[in-house]
Amino acid sequence: MRRRLLRAFGAFALASVAAAAGPAAVAADAFPSKPIRFVVPAAAGGPTEIVTRLLAERMTQSMGVSVIVEAKPGAGGNIGADAVAKAAPDGYTILMGTIGTNAINQTLYKSMPFQPQKDFVAVTQVVSYPLVVVVNPNLPVRSVADLIAYAKANPGKLNRASGGSGTSMHMSGELFNEMAGVKMQHIPYKGSLPALTDVIGGQADVAFDSLVIAQPLIKSGKLRAIAVTGPERSPAAPDLPTVAETLPGYAMTSWIGVFAPAGTPRPVVNRLQQEIAKALADPRVREQLKSQAAEPVASTPDEFARFTAEETKKWAPVVKASGASVS
Repeated sequence: MRRRLLRAFGAFALASVAAAAGPAAVAADAFPSKPIRFVVPAAAGGPTEIVTRLLAERMTQSMGVSVIVEAKPGAGGNIGADAVAKAAPDGYTILMGTIGTNAINQTLYKSMPFQPQKDFVAVTQVVSYPLVVVVNPNLPVRSVADLIAYAKANPGKLNRASGGSGTSMHMSGELFNEMAGVKMQHIPYKGSLPALTDVIGGQADVAFDSLVIAQPLIKSGKLRAIAVTGPERSPAAPDLPTVAETLPGYAMTSWIGVFAPAGTPRPVVNRLQQEIAKALADPRVREQLKSQAAEPVASTPDEFARFTAEETKKWAPVVKASGASVS
């Protein structure tokens, strides 16, 4: 009788602990039990989608469930980000966020459908990467110094294409305008490929864009590269100088990272971070990323939350100084 009572008491105690832990513990124990959906808030074929598909393939192998990539471009990434912000906080719908969606847009856009700091929980930074400054080959510009001189001699005549308002491609040009004392007119496109296509065709003159997207066009002679935007030369294009070699203090490093809806249980967030870190540690994945000028990061959730807050503070005055605003 005593043993039966002890067993009953033990079962009751375990049930009480499970109940106290709540649904978060149950969800974390069972996670993942169905496909995970990565929402990419950018156009297909761009750097964000390329990195996400590479990551999803490796995570599918290690997690035992399908990791699906879904592109939801539009409104500078706000459409896709908003869809994730309003999704169930269970770890099955996550955002491959960017410097635009989670740091710049809240200052650039007059009205936001979500609040980046409130509506998301940071999971991990995935990569950082510099941009490359490219021009139409018919433009008499072969260096940053040439670009500044030409822009000053032809005020307001140069058109600068970008992959969309609020993107790193947009704001890197605004920072350049401010620091160089020039005015290149911004023309936003729905993604990098259409922006670069118009630079090739002469409808735009200049673009600050992803090195991985632009590199084949540079090698074929369709675009002329004059500099990279990072603080150091890129291993993927070591012969290209940095903008800072001509314009001291200039630096723009773009980044991509994973966010989950606010309220996602911390054990689920931790599991996602661990799986992403595992994928980024894979030598094949690292090599593929580095060949595309992307540096793997794999920060912790707390580190990424601090980083995102710092980036938001860094870019807010740049957006305001540029006068750029989107309704």
